[in-house]
Amino acid sequence: MFIKIHDSYRKIVALADSNLIGKTFEEGNKQIEIKPNFFEGEEKSKQEIILILKDMDREDATFNIVGKESVQSAIEAGVIQESGIMTIDNIPIALGLF
Repeated sequence: MFIKIHDSYRKIVALADSNLIGKTFEEGNKQIEIKPNFFEGEEKSKQEIILILKDMDREDATFNIVGKESVQSAIEAGVIQESGIMTIDNIPIALGLF
């Protein structure tokens, strides 16, 4: 998984499964592009990702999470809930504040 933390008025955490970087997914009128300049930061293990997500949650970050492994890690970290997940072309996505 790749994680990148953007500094803005609040931190924005971009997390995506490694195999999704650079791809675009469409379903009906929904579309998401997994842009490398936004999502491709440091490649980390699941355990490292969970620790980072928990830390960013304490800092009131915004999360943009794409992919099965990434979304599962965020659920395990307690930063998103099942109800906050949508899918586009069978790719789970969680965007926004949780």
